[in-house]
Amino acid sequence: MKRFLLFLFFSPLCLQAQINESDTIKLKADLSLTGFLQGGNVQTVIFRAKSDVSYKPWKKWVFKTKNSYVYQEFGREKADEDILSLNFLYFNPERKVYPLILGFVSTNFRREIDLRTLLGAGVTYQVLSNKGDWLKISVSSEYEQTDFGKTDLNKTQYDGNESINTLRSTVWVNGKYQLFKKKLILTHESYFQPSLEESDNYRWQADVGLELPISKWLNFKVNYLHTFESIVVEGQKEEDRFLTFGLTIKSF
Repeated sequence: MKRFLLFLFFSPLCLQAQINESDTIKLKADLSLTGFLQGGNVQTVIFRAKSDVSYKPWKKWVFKTKNSYVYQEFGREKADEDILSLNFLYFNPERKVYPLILGFVSTNFRREIDLRTLLGAGVTYQVLSNKGDWLKISVSSEYEQTDFGKTDLNKTQYDGNESINTLRSTVWVNGKYQLFKKKLILTHESYFQPSLEESDNYRWQADVGLELPISKWLNFKVNYLHTFESIVVEGQKEEDRFLTFGLTIKSF
């Protein structure tokens, strides 16, 4: 759990619904905590935390950082402990089309990814932007380096490599919708990320949330996360699914 404490410490304000970087508010932040706990004969712990902070350091620039932490334990044995930090710098995000620079850092305990870094740039198109409802599509290109804890991978052409470097392209789709007179909030964020050099090196993720407002600052949240990664350590599955329940705390 030490990594979780570090996550909370380094997440600005530690205050997640999904934040729209095109909003004119200078600072926005939120935090969602979801999970599952079972005791008795079989002890199960599933915990997920997500923070989202958007800040305008200059008039036409917006910096956005999204951090998530996942921890799973079954029978007092750790099964997952993953950190993902997504960082973006946008220029003129109030426009219909605007550029972005991105930098990602992640780890994955079960998949034995010691460290993954990506650095790249792209462009975002606002498909919908209407009174709190929005839909965006982004296209970007990145250089990635992934360091594995083992060299025995599921695809033989990568065996013997502790580190895999590649150029990627990414298609992102994310949005937020306030339904039934704002009594239900639907958020989604998904991406498809193929390598530009190897056709069998790709991944995708779908993250969907449903929120029920309790007060101005607090929502009840149900979250479903589905991930797929084509290159994994031998003997591990390529897909993971998480269904969690919890709360969202907002600063706006």
